[in-house]
Amino acid sequence: MTTADEPRIALPLTAPELTSTVPGQRRPDGAAESPDGPPLDLAGIGVGPFNLSLAALAHGVPGLRTAFYEQSDGFHWHPGMLIEGATLQVPFLADLVTLADPASPWSFLSFLKAQERLFPFYFAERFHIERAEYDAYCRWVCEGLGDGVRFGHRVDAVRWHPELRLFELDFTRQKADGPAAQGRSYARNLVLGVGTEPHVPEPLRALASSVGAGAPVIHSSAYLDHRERLLEAAHVTVVGSGQSGAEVFLDLLRRRPTGREGLHWITRSAAFAPMEYSKLGLEHFTPDYTSYFHGLPESVRDGLVPRQWQLHKAVDHGTLAAVHDELYHRTLGGGWPDAVLTPGVAVRTAGRIGATRVELHLEHTEQDMRTRLATDAVVLATGYRERPLGGVLASLEPWLQRDAAERIRVDEHYRLVTDRSVSGAVYVQNAERHTHGVGAPDLGLAAHRSAVILNSLTGQERYRLPRRTAFTTFGLRPEGALANGSPGVAVRADPEHADFRPLRMT
Repeated sequence: MTTADEPRIALPLTAPELTSTVPGQRRPDGAAESPDGPPLDLAGIGVGPFNLSLAALAHGVPGLRTAFYEQSDGFHWHPGMLIEGATLQVPFLADLVTLADPASPWSFLSFLKAQERLFPFYFAERFHIERAEYDAYCRWVCEGLGDGVRFGHRVDAVRWHPELRLFELDFTRQKADGPAAQGRSYARNLVLGVGTEPHVPEPLRALASSVGAGAPVIHSSAYLDHRERLLEAAHVTVVGSGQSGAEVFLDLLRRRPTGREGLHWITRSAAFAPMEYSKLGLEHFTPDYTSYFHGLPESVRDGLVPRQWQLHKAVDHGTLAAVHDELYHRTLGGGWPDAVLTPGVAVRTAGRIGATRVELHLEHTEQDMRTRLATDAVVLATGYRERPLGGVLASLEPWLQRDAAERIRVDEHYRLVTDRSVSGAVYVQNAERHTHGVGAPDLGLAAHRSAVILNSLTGQERYRLPRRTAFTTFGLRPEGALANGSPGVAVRADPEHADFRPLRMT
């Protein structure tokens, strides 16, 4: 009987098993082949960096049949925020594959070699690469994987087929030069990487939904599409103090004349705070911490995530320094720049003033004061939220297990916890912050998570993962964690700490 900790492909992956094309043929494990030929071993829905990482590492597993479907016409990674000079907040080693397989042909260094740019990169001495370069690297990987990554394919429905013991996917292939075509594929396992979507606070949703009318109210994800229009506005307000908010404010500040900046930057956070970037602080983005977090009670996990906002929602030190430097430079001729930065302020309501202005009703909770701010444009750097999976998983709902808050349960191998009658696995990427912590959306854990999924999928250690990844020992029961994601392999206390004996509280 299959349990949550057992691999979903129990037999070794061999060429005869994976390439049989006889419709209805029974395999040794009892599952039927797809009526249209051999089923996929893994079908991916969505192609962002995380599923692209999985596709790249899966490419190195002999005999594994995979396909990843994406409704967009090509790979696009936050195109509205590819501001000139903006860099990733993680080192280039946090590419799609390196932290799981440094020898992979799909590493960032392999990309540079293919472009004959290794020596320029070597002399540039850059540890953090520009976002635009990361986007170009990902598109290079997509091109190299060929038909394994299928753009212009919108997955319309997913069903579990009990008789075939397969997932059935209906999709629409969208063609730029002709009518759309319907298709169907079958897969033994699924992985959902549908990503996140821009979040607009409720008081501003009505204004943001009517971008073409009057003063623009846009989300930062579309910043570059509207930058020229924003620069023409006499006054612009940026809402939100995360990395995106800081980058938008800095870019606007640099492009507006001294003395006529006309900028407000407000946030409900208590400060324009720096990201936690100390060496030990960064160990919260290691597999060790992810494993520790997963093992905590649900109520404890729910309380932890909001308190850890400075690990992932604050601003890079360098960006804050650049903002201050730019503001300081504008005081050299005497006077202060026309820029107001105010933390601790929430937007209560908002509305339009005539056809050209927006009025924000603000509240400062510490002062217990309210005021109004009239502006000509608003940029909402208010972050992203995980896309709801209800549409994709609607037909699988009877088999899904949920927690006390009605969220999907996710095991340590990134599989949804389902009824045991479902022999196929459904994996998720960047939809498991409530079970795996703040590292869920972090690019630095992409390759490791992909390797965990592939090891779980195949039932073999296709990618050897480290037994330990942090100097910090999280918790008093390290022997209970499954840090490397390999079935049945537990982490033991270090030999030099043999006297460490966890006590059970009574």
